[in-house]
Amino acid sequence: MKIYHNLSDFKKLNNAIVTIGTFDGVHFGHQKIIKQLVEKAKTAHGESVILTFFPHPRMIIDPENQELKMINTINEKAEILKRLGVDHLIITPFTRDFSNQSPEDYIKNTLVDNIGTKHIIIGYDHRFGKDRSGNLADLKAAGLHFGFTVEEIAEQDIHDVAVSSTKIRQALLAGDVSLAADYLGYPFSIFGRVIKGDKIGRTIGFPTANIFVEETYKLIPGDGIYAVTVEMNFKSEVISPMTDDKISDSIISFTSKLPASDFQLRAFKGMAYIGQRPTINGMTRNIEVNIFDFNEEIYGQDIKMNFLKFLRHDVKFTGLEALTIQLQKDKEATLAYFESVS
Repeated sequence: MKIYHNLSDFKKLNNAIVTIGTFDGVHFGHQKIIKQLVEKAKTAHGESVILTFFPHPRMIIDPENQELKMINTINEKAEILKRLGVDHLIITPFTRDFSNQSPEDYIKNTLVDNIGTKHIIIGYDHRFGKDRSGNLADLKAAGLHFGFTVEEIAEQDIHDVAVSSTKIRQALLAGDVSLAADYLGYPFSIFGRVIKGDKIGRTIGFPTANIFVEETYKLIPGDGIYAVTVEMNFKSEVISPMTDDKISDSIISFTSKLPASDFQLRAFKGMAYIGQRPTINGMTRNIEVNIFDFNEEIYGQDIKMNFLKFLRHDVKFTGLEALTIQLQKDKEATLAYFESVS
């Protein structure tokens, strides 16, 4: 899949089969539409194109609203679309100037002159142009003039997409990562960089890697303890891979930072913590992971955590001794989970 970060980078196609959307999560509902797009491109001997926007339009139109959080970062989304067989992904910078185009200018400049659209698959409720005044009827009328056809996504399919996105966000905020995975079709993940913490975990036998997520718009699950797998790149001779085939199959490898030829992606089991560490009167919300059977220094390393099961809510304990006892129970519960799915 070829990725373009601006319309000006895209070379107009002779037979572009296009769909448009934010596709946050690229969940089962989105996947149905995207498979439809890819199949149409094959039968029409064309090339599939997804036009998406970044930042999310609502972040530009309503910048004061900090509540909007995305299931995927733009890199995560691109990786999933690549696996679905899309030929071209255009990530258009969404700006106020872009949003202020008339529907007619948007169709001519973007869909016709820039992309070369011959067929577009779009929802009945798709809106575009200044004040979102353009609609499906405008697209169909323009298609007759410019020579492209319009295929409408069924209302029920659009409804399912909206409902699924809402349910996924609700599930994640409640910590129900298993339910979220059912809707997504893959485990929810967080990609971030290992940073230095206060190393309290080391003093009680549970060292953790503190994760910094650069993308502030990324949705973070509810506070608590989770069974996770952790992916990271190492030189091939350093560390043996996780051999549990069942868990390995559940992993979705990240490619936003491709390894050099002498590096290899490895996966490990662990338990993650999200919360403010109330037992030590923590002041900030942390994302930490205790990686099992692992003692390498990985400060500055980019890692990916796949959230597989919620274990318990965050609790304030009477002290570090009580916390340590509970963490041992959490580890046993995590290992039992991995054993149950092996």
